[in-house]
Parts: sequence; structure tokens; C-alpha cells
Amino acid sequence: MAHSDVQREETRPDVRPSEGPGPETSGRHGRRRARRKHRLLRWSATTLAVLILGSACGGYLYYRHLNGNIRKGERSSGDSKAHKTEANAAGQTPLNILLIGSDSRNSAENVKLGGSRDNRGNPPLGDVQMLIHLSADRKSAAMVSIPRDTRVDIPKCKDPDTGRTYEATTDIINTSLARGGAGCTLATWQNLTGVYIDHWMTIDFSGVVRMADAIGGVNVCVRQNVWDRPTAAVPGGSGLKMRAGTHKVQGKEALQWLRTRHAWGSDLMRARAQHMYLNSMIRTLKGQNVFTDTPRLMDLAEAATKSLKVSEEIGSVKKLYDLGMQLKSVPTDRITSVTMPNVEDPRNRDHVIPDGANADKLWEMLRDDVSLDKNGKASKAKKTTEATEAPSAPDGEIGVLVQNATASSTLGPVSGRAGTITQALVRKGFSQASKDATAGLSEDRTVVRYPSADLEGDAQRIAKSLGIPLSSVKKSTDVSGVTLVVGADWRTGTAYPKQSAAKAGDLPGNSDAINGSDTGQCMDVYSVYRW
Repeated sequence: MAHSDVQREETRPDVRPSEGPGPETSGRHGRRRARRKHRLLRWSATTLAVLILGSACGGYLYYRHLNGNIRKGERSSGDSKAHKTEANAAGQTPLNILLIGSDSRNSAENVKLGGSRDNRGNPPLGDVQMLIHLSADRKSAAMVSIPRDTRVDIPKCKDPDTGRTYEATTDIINTSLARGGAGCTLATWQNLTGVYIDHWMTIDFSGVVRMADAIGGVNVCVRQNVWDRPTAAVPGGSGLKMRAGTHKVQGKEALQWLRTRHAWGSDLMRARAQHMYLNSMIRTLKGQNVFTDTPRLMDLAEAATKSLKVSEEIGSVKKLYDLGMQLKSVPTDRITSVTMPNVEDPRNRDHVIPDGANADKLWEMLRDDVSLDKNGKASKAKKTTEATEAPSAPDGEIGVLVQNATASSTLGPVSGRAGTITQALVRKGFSQASKDATAGLSEDRTVVRYPSADLEGDAQRIAKSLGIPLSSVKKSTDVSGVTLVVGADWRTGTAYPKQSAAKAGDLPGNSDAINGSDTGQCMDVYSVYRW
């Protein structure tokens, strides 16, 4: 009924008030109450909608605020040709993230925390470098450190911020950050290890302090009283001072723990102390109900987004949250921390270099996604280690180019390898084999590459004739025909050396492995820094 009709009905002359409240009078009062009720409902619904919309807008604005905190940069800024590990039988791939701690003094806050005012304005160095490896099935993880004073080959890099190009050089690995940013450090790691790295994250002194405060502190342990201070013989020091035993550190004290080097005796022991801290931090976060405690979660989100600079493909709160949840799902007894096996650098006793076969074994385990611990169960999924053989042309019609890429980070190339293997192929009937005279190539592992599906069978035939596993035959757009790249793993002979498969937990003895569930770890203090 229209509103005007209601008004006419209420003023009809045949309504007799003297007869008392009849049915029509009751109807008028009922309609008024109904209208007031409807107005109340409309007001309540409008208020509720405003509150919901306000909360949603507030949440959206806060999400935008957090995203705005995040600084981003190019994933890679250097020459590198590392390839992603192939998916396992379930279609899963491992995830590798490079964590870089910079010594930047380019802010008053960092100078206050890190001293060395004379270094303000200088390009930062990557004094902490650690690869976080999550297995394809997300059931195990590894934290792998390379000491900052490791001499390595740094590739040609272009700084994405300044446009400056840095030519390839040999130097200690912490200088790579100053030669093209985190993307150059990532490329350096890839060339050294052969491990494809998906993302990088950097954090500076003030970022460490913010994160340590947001977490609320983590437990660390020293066996003797420690004071990392300047001495008559050695200047500097982190300032860390604590008594023997277990202590909860946060804020500036957490930064001092992570920066301490002299009191532990070496940069290698600093890596161990950092592993202890991170393991303790992971245990602490797992023991807290962070994801059901909104204020704590907001504090952590604020600290993390203000503290980190990340490669652009993970430059959002959602993607960082997803990464955190993937790491959170790994049990602590399946997390292993190690330091790259190393030996003294013959050129400079203050530096180190990778320890040949031991370092190569660690890199192989990471490339092949072999867990560094022995606590996992064998997968029931059928492993597909070999590719299906494809048809090939007759041996004499297969064209193949052989390249010498036997140079490694610690050893120079073996002269004449391309010619030797080419001759061996010709003797086997591959008359169209030829050698590539390009010098300076470097590949950790031998590989046969082909550009298109019609040449896959030819590439497999070349590999099979030399004993190279079919899993080392790869499709690649970097080649125009079948190309055999003789890597650093094949330095002698004409038959590819049989490779023994790496086993879970079978780590080199000098990798200083620590399990994430080990709460009994405690640092020894170098006698000069005891008090």
C-alpha cells in the first residue's frame, strides 16, 4: 500500500473515536510501531555496514602501509647460468633464498649501532651470507653460510640503481654486495655452487635490532664470561658482554651477538654463533602463538617490512607471509645449519677458499635436494631419475659441439679437454663432432644441452656413448645445436666418471653441522676476551 493511501485511510469520517480502540485504531498504532522498528533496523544495518566497511578499509589501508614499507630490487644483476632443480615425482621443486646481512653505515642509526663513522657513505659489504634451502616436499630445510672472507670469482655485474657496470674479478665474497647490490651476490653464489637461488633478502644493523625486539628475545649460551672489546693487538669488537650461561638477547644485544667475531676466535665461529641464534629464534617463534595473537603479529609484520629489502618477485606482505608459513611447517629436527667446508687461501692466510671435494659434495646435496639431516623418512613416491630415451639420427650424422668448462672456483681449467673428448667421440663413430675454442667457461657439472625437441634423441645418444647420465641432458635456449659441456667434475679420461648418489645426512666432516632442535649448543670464548 502506498504512503498516501495510508494517510487517507487514517482520516476517514466513518471512524468513531467514542467507540474505543477498535481494530482500525490498533492497526494505526501497530503500523507506527512497525515503522519505528523498520527505522531502527535500517539504522542498525547502516551502522553495522559502516563498521564493517571501516574495519575492511582500515585493514586494507594497513595492508597497503605494510606493502609500502617493503624495499625491493632486481633478483639478479650479474652473469649467471644456474638452472632450477627439476621437479620431483610429485611435481614439487625446492626453494632457495639468499639472506644477506649488510654492514651499511649509511644512516645515523646504523652508525650508532655499528660504529665506523669513517665508513658512512661507502657501499655496504655483505658480511653475513646464508642460503636458506627448503626441500621440494617442505619437510626439511638447511641454512648454509659462506664465510665473508672467502675468495671467489665475482661475475660481471651491473648495479640496477646507478647503472654502473663492474667487470668480473676475483675477491672475497663480501665485496660482491658493493659491486651491483644483492643481485650480484646472488649471481656470485650461483656460479660458485651451481644452485639456482629463487630470491634474496637483505637486512642491516637497525633491521636486526627491530626484528629482535619484535620477537621478544631468543636464548643464547656462552661457556665463559665474554667481553668482545678492543685489545692492544686487535681494534674493534662488538661490545658484547655477558656472564657464562644462557641468556635471552634482544635489541642491540642481539646485534652484538650476531656481529661478534674476535671473542669466538674466527669468522668461522661467528657463523656458528649466528646459526645458534637463528635456530633458537625459530624454536622461539614456533613456541609462540604468533598467528593467533593479533598485536604480536602486527608488531612482527611492522618490524619485518621495515627491516627487509627483498628481490622484487617477493615484494609483498602476502608473499613474505607465505614464505614464512612454508618455513614454519618444517620441524626443528629437520633443520640443519652448516658452514661451507673451507681451507686457508694460499694467496692470503687471512682468507679462505672452498675445500674442493667437500664443498662440491655440499653443493651437490643442495642441487639434488638431498636432506642434510638423517631424520626424514624415505619417500614412497617413485623416483624418476632418468629421462625417457628419444629416437636419434645415425651416429655419423649427429652434429655435436664440445666445450671445455673445467674451470672451478678453486681450480683452473684443464687444457685440451674439449679436443680430447671430441677425438674420443670421433673414434666412436660421431664423425661430425667438433671442439669449441672458447676459453674461460666454467660449469660445476658436465651437461649435454640441446635447443629443440627434435634434437633430444641426438643429445641423449651422445650422453649415453660417454657414460653421462640422461638426467644431465637438458633442453636449453643458450645453444643452437647439441652441445657437450665438459664440467669441472670430469677433469681426466674419456669416460665420464661414475657418480655415487649423495645420501641424506652424509655431510662432509668439516661443515660444522648443527641440528635445529639441539638446545645444548654453547659458544666457547677465546681466552683473550674472557673476564
